[in-house]
Amino acid sequence: QVQLVESGGDLVQAGGSLRLSCAASGSIFSIYAMGWYRQAPGKQRELVATITKGANANYADSVKGRFTISRDNAKNTVYLQMNSLKPEDTAVYYCNAALSRYRSSSLEIHWGQGTQVTVSS
Repeated sequence: QVQLVESGGDLVQAGGSLRLSCAASGSIFSIYAMGWYRQAPGKQRELVATITKGANANYADSVKGRFTISRDNAKNTVYLQMNSLKPEDTAVYYCNAALSRYRSSSLEIHWGQGTQVTVSS
């Protein structure tokens, strides 16, 4: 069993900052990549940022220069530092992980339950 648990979502004013965390637990052998996605009401889920085990990061154009993704491999945790937040950043933020489990050669994708970020104008 693998679980991803997000935290850090909140209500914040435009221009403010939040830091999201996502911790993975369970019978994990290795996590190859982790990422953050978001889904606003009435819209499709979209990529926010991803990071590999070697710390190579990739960002959506809409968040470049404002958001920073990082990870702690020892803790199987990924973070998203969000600065200069805008009302259009309002969404449920989901983390995911591409990983393999002990005694398995399969690559699995797991998702967290989501955390709400609301940015007021």
